[in-house]
Amino acid sequence: MSKSILITGSSSGIGYDAAHGLRAHGWRVFAACRQHADVDWLAAEGFEAVQLDYTDPESIAAALDRVLAATGGTLDALYNNGAYACPGAAEDLPRDALRAMFEANVFGWHDLTTRVIPVMRAQGHGRIVNCSSVLGLVAAPWRAAYNASKFALEGLTDTLRIEMRDTPIKVILIVPGPVTSRIRANSIPHFERWIDWENSPRADQYQAKLLTRLYQDRAPDRFELPPGAVTAKLIRALEAPNPRARYLVTTPTYIMATLRRVLPTRALDWILAKG
Repeated sequence: MSKSILITGSSSGIGYDAAHGLRAHGWRVFAACRQHADVDWLAAEGFEAVQLDYTDPESIAAALDRVLAATGGTLDALYNNGAYACPGAAEDLPRDALRAMFEANVFGWHDLTTRVIPVMRAQGHGRIVNCSSVLGLVAAPWRAAYNASKFALEGLTDTLRIEMRDTPIKVILIVPGPVTSRIRANSIPHFERWIDWENSPRADQYQAKLLTRLYQDRAPDRFELPPGAVTAKLIRALEAPNPRARYLVTTPTYIMATLRRVLPTRALDWILAKG
């Protein structure tokens, strides 16, 4: 029988590619996303699709119940991937915006993970893979909320990995850099809801930098890779007999991981401030 995996954030980008890639690799894929319309679309593509909203504990519980009912109570792997960004300067970020970000990008992941762990303990195996970011290793300007959520995810996952050493459950991080996705376009409604940039002391900087990056069609970033590059590392993380703690994706991620270790903080800040 094929192994089963629940993948969140499957409506586009990394999650969508992972769903297709894992299915082609022989896995039984449960593709989860937040919007009901996307669930219907994925079902039309032949996936066992479920609605899962990380900000809603009842939605998380119902989604997992549906998966377990379909598998007879087992789940071989969980890939936490669904997340969003809210660009803006840290000083312009309201408390409620940061709270909403953590509900979706951290607390919901933790909720789903802690519900899955008893299933994996009972069956005697399992892998939990969390999709982090290069922005969980180093901080970039204009991304305070996303930086904070990914730094929190790194710490939470590291702790869980250490604590799970005495169990048959493997806990793994995938750390992408620039990957083709809709995260920038999807961040616009959150930016427009929460960031009062016109009344910010940085209004000129918003106009010169961030607004152009958000609203104008742009060529791919330098070193940007397609989401298939992440899927390839995900397959390795799921199928390696002894998986690594972290799988880095894209050249910038490798560079920043190295610079964080070797450079003084001021020197690294100078590089990161360049954007």
